[in-house]
Order: sequence, then C-alpha cells, then structure tokens
Amino acid sequence: MNATDAQPVDRPPDLEPADPGFLVPEGACDAHFHVFEDPARYPLSPSRYYTPARVTLADFARVRARLGVQRAVLVHPTVYGTDDRLLFDTLGADASLRAVTVVDLSVTDAHLRRLDAAGVRGVRLTPTGPIPFERIGEIAARIAPLGWHVQLWIPAATMLELAPRLTGLPVPAVLDHFGGLSAAHAGSCAERDALLGLLATGRVWAKLSAAYRASVAGAPYADLTGLAREIVATAPDRLVWGSDWPHSNQRGTMPPDTGRLLGLLRDWVPDAATRRRILVDNPAALYRF
Repeated sequence: MNATDAQPVDRPPDLEPADPGFLVPEGACDAHFHVFEDPARYPLSPSRYYTPARVTLADFARVRARLGVQRAVLVHPTVYGTDDRLLFDTLGADASLRAVTVVDLSVTDAHLRRLDAAGVRGVRLTPTGPIPFERIGEIAARIAPLGWHVQLWIPAATMLELAPRLTGLPVPAVLDHFGGLSAAHAGSCAERDALLGLLATGRVWAKLSAAYRASVAGAPYADLTGLAREIVATAPDRLVWGSDWPHSNQRGTMPPDTGRLLGLLRDWVPDAATRRRILVDNPAALYRF
C-alpha cells in the first residue's frame, strides 16, 4: 500500500482502561507505547503502510494515571520513518519518559549523543526499517558507547534465523512482542526453543507486550498463558511489560482494553515480587530511569 492509498483505519484507543486487578507497584513502567500527533506538524512517511488515528501524549497520560503506571517508554513508530521531531518533543514534555528510536546508518555520532541526552536508550529495527538485519552489527557498534540496546520487531522465523548473531552483539538485544512468537509456538518447537535459549544467555531481553498480536484465540488471550509462564520462568530479570498503546494497525477490530492487558500479568506472573521486577526493576535498569 502506498501513501496515497493509506486510509485512517485505526479506531480511537481506550482512554478509560479497566482495573488490572492487582496492586500496580510504585514506579511501574509501560515499556512500549506510541503517540501520533497532528500530521500537519509531524508529517507521516510517504512509504508508511498504515495511517494511524491521532492520539496525544495527554491521552496516554490519562491512561497511565488510571492504571497507576508512572514511567513509560516511547517507541518510535514506523509511520514516521527516521523523522524524530515528535520523539524529541514528546521526551521534552515529560521527564518520566524514555524512548527507543529509529535511525539509518548515516546518523552522526553527534545526533546519537543528542538522542541519548533526550532520553533515548535504544535503536529499533523492523523488517521494513532503514537498517537491514544483516547490518545489525554496525549500528550495535555505534551505540555501544552510549549503553543502548537494539530492539527488534521481527517474526518468529526471523528471530530463529538471527539467533546465532544476537548473543555476539556488543549491546543487549530486546525482542518485541514475545520475540515474534504466538500462542501456537507454546510447547516444544524450534522457535520457542530458540527464544528461551536466547533469554537464558543473559544477553537477550523480551517484551511481554501486545498480547493481542501473539494470541491465536483472541480476547481474553488465555491461550498465551503457557508460553508467557515459560518465558517468565526462563528470564524473570530480562523481561519488561508493554501495552503497545494505542494498539495501532488493528484493522477492523476494536482496540484492546489496556487495563485488561496489564491484568494478564496476574496469571502470567502470579508472584508479586517477580511482577515488581518486570514492571519496575528491569525497566529501571534497561532504560536508566
């Protein structure tokens, strides 16, 4: 789909999420959210493959307040390409935020340092992004002096292919959305075994995020419980939780309730101390809050 064909397909997100059903600990972090502000001020990329609904930082602040989530990580959306003006403005408006950005290999060291000072802590790679996966080592070497990480949004098959390279990088790797796995990968299979093996090395992290993208059965996403518990048992100190708010590019479906997404941690992580590690301690270390 080209830009002229891209139509606004996202519905407005949930602004009054349900109670998650457990006491959210002080300092909790949503490690994966987006904002899409006025396109007249922040133009969308001509090569985007979807057009998001407009949602603001104020909208997200309302959601966070209802959930009791005090920290959050802005993930630069693909629809802005490498234009990071909205990222800088968003970070400048709220000191409780950190971010993961998108760059290409022409980015200067001076710009990377400016991003670091603003609160950026990683670079995101995607299948359609400006840095091909085969050149991940180049950007990893560039950001290593900053103490950043590489974040990858990849399907399970790509994760399996890249697995031997990820543990050799000079920076940690963080895998979005269950490492690209779905509930269909629960139990023993090559993709599940590879993800758990990567987590066991201590060099790779994963996000327990966007359950609706990984579920096969759909809401209330109970089919993910087995896989989530295996991931938690393998690496409780290298996991973070993310809502993926405002749940963009979900064509023809109602957006999930963010409170119920957070509430899934009750079943995935029954132990309150481990939930605190995932919601508070791990993101504090990874994003340097």
